[in-house]
Amino acid sequence: MSRTPANSSRVVVIGAGIVGCSLADELTARGWTDVTVLEQGPLPAPGGSTSHAPGLVFQTSPSRTMTEFAAYTVQKLRSLEVDGLPCFHPVGGLEVATTEARWADLHRKAGLAASWGVRGALLTPQQCTQLWPMLDETRLYGGFHTPDDGLARALLACRAQRERATARGARFLERHTVTGIERADGRVTGVVTDRGAFPADHVVSAAGFWGPVIGALAGVDVPLLPLAHQYATTAPLPELAGVNDARTEASRPILRFQDRDLYFREHTDRLGIGSYAHRPMPVDPFAVPAFDDAPVMPSSLPFTEDDFAPSWQDSIELLPALGESRVAEGFNGVFSFTPDGMPVLGESRDLRGFWLAEAVWVTHSAGVAKAVAEWMTDGRPALDLHECDLNRFEDVQRSPAYVADRGAQNFVEVYDVIHPLQPMERPRPLRTSPFYPRQQELGAYFLEGGGWERPHWYEANAPLAEDIRLPERDAWSARYWSPIAAAEARATREKVALYDMTPLRRLEVTGPGARDFLHRMTTNNIRKKPGAVTYTLLLDETGGIRSDLTVARLAPDRFQIGANSPADLDWLLRHAPTDVQIRDITSGTCCIGVWGPLARDLVQPLTRDDFSHEGFGYFRAKQTHLGHVPVTAMRLSYVGELGWELYTTADLGLRLWDTLWEAGREYGVIAAGRSAFNSLRLEKGYRAWGVDMTDEHNPYEAGLGFAVRTDKEFLGRAALDDAPVGRKLAALLLDDPAANVLGKEPVHVPTPDSAGSGGAPAGYVTSAGYGYTLGRCIAYAWLPPLATGTAVHIEYFGNRLPATVADEPLFDPKMTHILK
Repeated sequence: MSRTPANSSRVVVIGAGIVGCSLADELTARGWTDVTVLEQGPLPAPGGSTSHAPGLVFQTSPSRTMTEFAAYTVQKLRSLEVDGLPCFHPVGGLEVATTEARWADLHRKAGLAASWGVRGALLTPQQCTQLWPMLDETRLYGGFHTPDDGLARALLACRAQRERATARGARFLERHTVTGIERADGRVTGVVTDRGAFPADHVVSAAGFWGPVIGALAGVDVPLLPLAHQYATTAPLPELAGVNDARTEASRPILRFQDRDLYFREHTDRLGIGSYAHRPMPVDPFAVPAFDDAPVMPSSLPFTEDDFAPSWQDSIELLPALGESRVAEGFNGVFSFTPDGMPVLGESRDLRGFWLAEAVWVTHSAGVAKAVAEWMTDGRPALDLHECDLNRFEDVQRSPAYVADRGAQNFVEVYDVIHPLQPMERPRPLRTSPFYPRQQELGAYFLEGGGWERPHWYEANAPLAEDIRLPERDAWSARYWSPIAAAEARATREKVALYDMTPLRRLEVTGPGARDFLHRMTTNNIRKKPGAVTYTLLLDETGGIRSDLTVARLAPDRFQIGANSPADLDWLLRHAPTDVQIRDITSGTCCIGVWGPLARDLVQPLTRDDFSHEGFGYFRAKQTHLGHVPVTAMRLSYVGELGWELYTTADLGLRLWDTLWEAGREYGVIAAGRSAFNSLRLEKGYRAWGVDMTDEHNPYEAGLGFAVRTDKEFLGRAALDDAPVGRKLAALLLDDPAANVLGKEPVHVPTPDSAGSGGAPAGYVTSAGYGYTLGRCIAYAWLPPLATGTAVHIEYFGNRLPATVADEPLFDPKMTHILK
């Protein structure tokens, strides 16, 4: 994507908190020196979230991207100091467990830390009290210690980066309240303030919890909810007398008591206590007072003692010495939450040059700023940001009610033990397919994704599982799972099953330039006759995989695309010429996957068209009728069995289901859920974008070179000539039939001097699930290239589980189940 030359780009950053200051530093370091940072409050403490932030930096997160953000923040802030004071104090972090469930979760967190390269160790209760003598050792199961975590001095870090950016040419203007965003021809052209206008080629909203206010001025939605979070400081404690000096403030690790939604840090001879245990306290960003009108500062609200009272008692239980102390002062500090708890980053498509860097905590500030600066100056960040992309949300996820509900729930759950499959509790049901009433009748167990209710198994199939003998699962992998999934997988392999594929994103691309546009944008050959379906990839300019697609040519100038996220639509629209129209047709259509060896027996009697292998080949599409229902049938299979994806309009969806159900009774048709689906696709080796591969990976590393035609030109083609293959997405089979892993676990490759278990992890698991046909758990993992048969160990809750590198596909390598 073309960018304004660096020596002429005028950038206005709105907000001089930690994100705005970090971004100015990162941009000017890359040669973009015409940077103006506008701040409505006074410097150096303008009154946003940065001004009251306690500065805790725990790096480990279930998200590798968020961990990378935090790691860079630690690295950068450790290199900065002001007046001899460091901007980061590496006191370490300590999370303690007072329940068995939390202790188990700390083992899982230790695995995540190892996967993402964060140093950490599980400690006994005695070792915890050595680090924190005030702890009540009798309450502890143990702890997780991360020695490189610590305390960021947020305002000091702002000053250090502000001074560096200023020295390179940036300017910071305080007490400039933004009142408007100027635009022309779909591009931002400037920012209007109460003290004048500032022309700009790029405008970045780093306004923190004021993000929705700035977004409204620009006509750009910012799905963010400000919430108040309680922070209190104790009176001086005798136990801390003489332990810390006023310059360093702290020497003991930052402490998290997540069983009670609390954290602690030292303030010289006092303790600071932060609580997420109270009720959600949403704040209207449009009603926050200006700096001069706020009693303390805009982000600091009056302390509500009654809300904090239970947390004070919980604090005393963990740290009994507090029983002799009191809360000396406190406040309710405002900061930002999003519907999924992730930042909102990227450039608006509707207003080019307008960027968001919102919902970013101090923990991730420098890492986010680096990524956004790379995005602006180089056209893409070095790190995969799909979890943070402002375009990731569905339209329904942008409603104020949804943002409020989910933002508040994320606050409640910020320290909870969250299973990777655990759905949000509300608002549900939100999006349902036309088959929802039938699924309910069959006892569907629904989880949620993208707002959709998605059946994971059906209780109606429980009798089919009675004769299946499966190894007993551990408590964690048994959550959101049922042995019924094994029965549904077996029925798919042996008979025929119906799968609700409606949540699969569908785009329609039309117009005289549609064929050539898609041919240029994707890696495979799209210039095929109508009726052809092609598996292909979207790459960025560096050859990274932005998405994988199925492209069906339904007419000379009409294509239907099976895509992944709203960001795919955004990417295509950004590149589409004027003679191409693209729209999302997901909500108005629906899809049933009919798969299994009896799929043809079920479908053929319903249509006059030829559904034989010769008459309807693999990766072909037909527009036909099944009974009374017009459908677009595509002969595809994500489960490794014969079958079709059958698409129709939403108003006819229920009729399509009933037609197939009635016709399938004599063949023993069942409805099957996502749990069986995931098992079958893993056995076949089919990748899931966003989990198995992202734009950090090229097609050859991901095992998708077959989808790349190097004899044509496409976006990202030039980068593939020198694409590295220093790692591979490897298929692993766990040796123990009773072992299970779920994803993101570290993988160790034994070496001669490592006593058989390996030292630092060689990689990490992406997708994982039990392969019911194979009788083993399957795990895909990013690893150095390893020979088939190589022994590895996957670390799961502190245990090293032996596994073996296997050839893929693991099931039906000759495709005899599909090509018949």
